[in-house]
Amino acid sequence: MAKVCKFGGTSMADGNIINAVKKIIESDKERRFVVVSAPGKRYSGDTKVTDLLYACYSAIEKTGELGETFEPVKARFRSIVKELNANFDIEQTLSETQKLIEKERSADFTASRGEYLCAVIVAKVLGAKFIDARDVIFFTESGALDGDRSYKAIAEACRGEKICVFPGFYGSDTNGRVKTFSRGGSDITGAVVARAVNASLYENWTDVSGFLACDPRIVDSPKRIKSISYKELRELSYMGANVLHSESIFPVRKANIPIRIKNTFRPDDEGTEILPSSRYKPSGDIVTGVAGKKNFTVIYIEKSLMNSEVGFIAKVLAVLAEENIPVEHIPSGIDTMSLVIESGYLGGSKLGRVIDGIQNAVDPDVIRVIENIALVATVGHGMSSSVGTSARLFNAIAAADINIAMIDQGSSELNIVVGVRNEDYERCIKAIYAEFFS
Repeated sequence: MAKVCKFGGTSMADGNIINAVKKIIESDKERRFVVVSAPGKRYSGDTKVTDLLYACYSAIEKTGELGETFEPVKARFRSIVKELNANFDIEQTLSETQKLIEKERSADFTASRGEYLCAVIVAKVLGAKFIDARDVIFFTESGALDGDRSYKAIAEACRGEKICVFPGFYGSDTNGRVKTFSRGGSDITGAVVARAVNASLYENWTDVSGFLACDPRIVDSPKRIKSISYKELRELSYMGANVLHSESIFPVRKANIPIRIKNTFRPDDEGTEILPSSRYKPSGDIVTGVAGKKNFTVIYIEKSLMNSEVGFIAKVLAVLAEENIPVEHIPSGIDTMSLVIESGYLGGSKLGRVIDGIQNAVDPDVIRVIENIALVATVGHGMSSSVGTSARLFNAIAAADINIAMIDQGSSELNIVVGVRNEDYERCIKAIYAEFFS
C-alpha cells in the first residue's frame, strides 16, 4: 500500500527544512506520492513566495511587465537550491518561468509558480518523477473539480513510478489554462492524489503536532485531539479551525482513506488521525473541539402566520441568490426567521439592496439588522448521547456574563452553534473550553 504526503509552506520554507522532508519521505518506503506547497515564511516578518508572486501579477497589470518584482522570487529559490547543496542549475527554469508569467498574464498562473518551482526542486532532490498538476488535475466549466477525469489522469501518470512529486494548489480549466484552488488548496491536491492512487493513508505534514481542541491563540495549551471523524473535522474546519482546508475532506472521504496530521519539525509525534465514520471510535469525550469565526450579520425577519405562507423562505432566499450571497445559518420560529451571513458579502450597497428586496418579496412585519456577531461552534459525537450537554454549555456562557444572540443546533446533533457579540468571542471560547476540557 502507498501513502500520499502533502507538505505545507513551512515545510518548504528553506533548503535545510526540505532536507529534513527528504529524510521523512525516505524513512518510509510507502511514502511514494508527494505534494508540495510554495515556500512559506522562514521567520516572523518574512514574505511567503505566493504573496511575492501576487505582487508580480500586480506589476504586470500596472506596467505590462514584471520588472524587478520577480527578483525576490528568484533569490528565494536560488537560496533554497544552495542550502540543499543540490547539483543542478535552477537559472534556466527561473528564466523560463519569468517569460511564461509575462506571456500568460494570469493571476492564477502567476500564483501557481511557487508550487511549480518547489515541486521541480523536490523532484530533483528525491530523484523522483515530476508530474505537473496542470496535466492531471482538471476543473469543469463551472470551476468545480472534475474528479473522474483527474483521478484517471493521475493514476495513469503514476503507473510504474517509484516516487512522484506534484505541485499543489492548481490544475487546468477546460481551455487548458492554469486555474488555482482557493488559498490552502494544496491540501485538496493531496486528497485528490490520494483518491486517485487509492492510498492507504493521506499524511498532511504541517508545523503543528495535530489538531487542537481549540485555538491556541485563545486558550493556552489546548488538548490535542488524537482522532476525529470526517464530520467533526468538517464542522471545525468550516468554523475556522484551519489546520486543514475544509474541502480536502471530500475526495478521500468517498474512498474511506484516513488522514493523519503530522508535524514536519517533530516527525515522531503521533499527530491526529481523521477517520471515516465506519472506522471512527469515539474517545469518550463529550466535546471534540470548539471553533468559531467573527464578523457575521444577522437579518432578523418577523411576520405573523409566516409558517402558513407557502414559499416564504424560498422568496427570501431568492433575494440573496440574486445578489450571489451565501447563508451560513437560518434559525427560525413559527413567525420568525434569521439569516446569518458573513458580513463581507454585504459590503457597499448590498445590505441595503437585500433589505429592500426582502421587504418587496415578503412584506415582513419587522426586519432588523444585527451586525458584529461571532459564531462559536461546539462539536462532538458525544454530545447527542450525553444528557445535559446543552445546559452545561449555556450555563458556562451565562456564568461568563455573555449574552447569546442566536442558537442553532444541527439536525445530526453533532454541533451547537451560538452567536455572540464580536467583543465576547474570545471569552465565549474560553468559557466553553473550560467547561468541557478543564
